[in-house]
Amino acid sequence: MRYLLVEDNRELADAIVNRLALDGHAVDHAASLADAEDCLAAAQYDLILLDVMLPDGDGRDFLTRSRAHLETPVIVLTARSQVSDRVGALDQGADDYITKPFDFSELEARCRAVLRRRGGEARNEIALGNAIFDPLAGTLRHGEQTIDLRNREIRLLEVFARHRGQILSKSQLMDRLFSYDAEVTENAIEVYVGRLRRRIDGMDLRIETVRGLGYRMETGEA
Repeated sequence: MRYLLVEDNRELADAIVNRLALDGHAVDHAASLADAEDCLAAAQYDLILLDVMLPDGDGRDFLTRSRAHLETPVIVLTARSQVSDRVGALDQGADDYITKPFDFSELEARCRAVLRRRGGEARNEIALGNAIFDPLAGTLRHGEQTIDLRNREIRLLEVFARHRGQILSKSQLMDRLFSYDAEVTENAIEVYVGRLRRRIDGMDLRIETVRGLGYRMETGEA
């Protein structure tokens, strides 16, 4: 999944980016609201982590302005612990908030919870045909078989799972899997799709190539 982190504290930002990268997420970092605007104009994100106090404005004001056209879920990062501050952030359009300082495991859990709610899922596990995908555990269960997936395979399957039946171009998949500074080509998508196809071979699940357009994941018999 691709996240946008809007945070002016470089040390904290680096720590968050590195932690989320361990789980295979692509994270773009913006140190100001102006940088965040540029990122949002150039790419689509699955989740935004938004600091409140930024050098060129208040993150909550940015959120209020953006909600008219921005549907991406937002978690507000705030050092303010007053109930009124948290309620205000939620009323202004935040999907959740977390108070600094925070434990990274809590941040990761809140990210998963927000993405589940947006996807209409109550649990981490996602039913895909006759298989069960668990993005948190990084496994794909089929009957008595449990397959352990690698990080990129997890995130690629997660993207397909959240866009079932939709055609996703190589460019769109690259946007979801890699950050701006990653030096990759569209050939990398072909490699990862090929690996994932081998993982799901024999399941009631397939990734189709739509010639000239991209890929589409379908469940059920062909």
